[in-house]
Amino acid sequence: MTENYTALYEEHKKLGASFTDFGGWQMPLKYSSELAEHHAVRKSAGLFDLSHMGEVWVTGPAAAAFLDYALVGKISAMAEGKAKYSLICQEDGGIIDDLITYRRAADKFLVVPNAGNAVVVAAALLERAAGFDVVVEDASAETSLIAVQGPLAEAILLRLVPAEHHALVTDLKYYAAVEVPFTFDGGTQELLLARTGYTGEDGFEIFVANESAAALWQAIAGVAEEGELVPAGLASRDSLRLEAGMPLYGNELSREGNPFAAGLGPVVAFSKEGDFVGKDALAALKADGAGSTSGRKLVGLKGLGRRAGRSHYPVLKDGAVVGEVTSGQPSPTLGYPVALAYVDVEFSEIGTPLDIDLRGKSEPFEVVALPFYKRVR
Repeated sequence: MTENYTALYEEHKKLGASFTDFGGWQMPLKYSSELAEHHAVRKSAGLFDLSHMGEVWVTGPAAAAFLDYALVGKISAMAEGKAKYSLICQEDGGIIDDLITYRRAADKFLVVPNAGNAVVVAAALLERAAGFDVVVEDASAETSLIAVQGPLAEAILLRLVPAEHHALVTDLKYYAAVEVPFTFDGGTQELLLARTGYTGEDGFEIFVANESAAALWQAIAGVAEEGELVPAGLASRDSLRLEAGMPLYGNELSREGNPFAAGLGPVVAFSKEGDFVGKDALAALKADGAGSTSGRKLVGLKGLGRRAGRSHYPVLKDGAVVGEVTSGQPSPTLGYPVALAYVDVEFSEIGTPLDIDLRGKSEPFEVVALPFYKRVR
């Protein structure tokens, strides 16, 4: 597999990061302690490099109608400046990727797929664009993405924004984006600022050209006071998103799964006019009620003991296998093990006692409501 490096790779090396392959990219796993990075995001703020994510622009008179056809959500219903979580599915309803779409104008949208799927999603959008008056442009190779997540994220970023423009940041709602002037590297640049996040905390993502990414990263780190902000890697990002009950493509989501089994049925907009890719298959899955050809459903599991379940560990009921863990680890915030797992629908009710087979030893868990962790607003 070809190794890709973000524009911030040298910054991570300077900070002593340990690296791992993720979706073909060399990404920082952690800088010192993943636990310290996790707790920093919950209590103050963390600085993340998300430049491995994709950025695909869809523009033209038919852009909204095209995205209604290409994705399962009703993208045309979005107001300008808003963002929407959606899925791109196969004809059989299998999930190619989950992604966020930002509406920047009536006829201009930014689609952000996951790292390992960026090329595939861009190609699928280009193929599906046939017959629509749109232009699909993959800008992933030229674009970096920096995130600041945590309770202090807003306060830190405001130090880089001229005072007269602070309201652009403070008034920005969740799942929305706006162009904001940032002062760094001896000048001011207007950059796209989004307020979405994948940690369960308040936070922001900044889209910036590769050539300015390192300067922006250094500026954000430079305006933070001691103890306010730490660089954070993929290890803490994974534990944070798991506590927040957010799915990870390749773990909870795949081409073999579907939105209903994953608990994402509301994302599919059957009410929109016209056809969309996967509509018939998804309608049949919804009507079937099982939500999955295997009759399984994604649930949250809370550990009643101290040991954590891990991906692919069997889930048991009275010794019989009734499911499989997709993600699991000890929760640094909550102090007990948590897991996401697909289990037989009959054992998916909240409160159901189950076990996870931890390499030959059963450990007790209980089905609980998601998310495991929810921040106090």
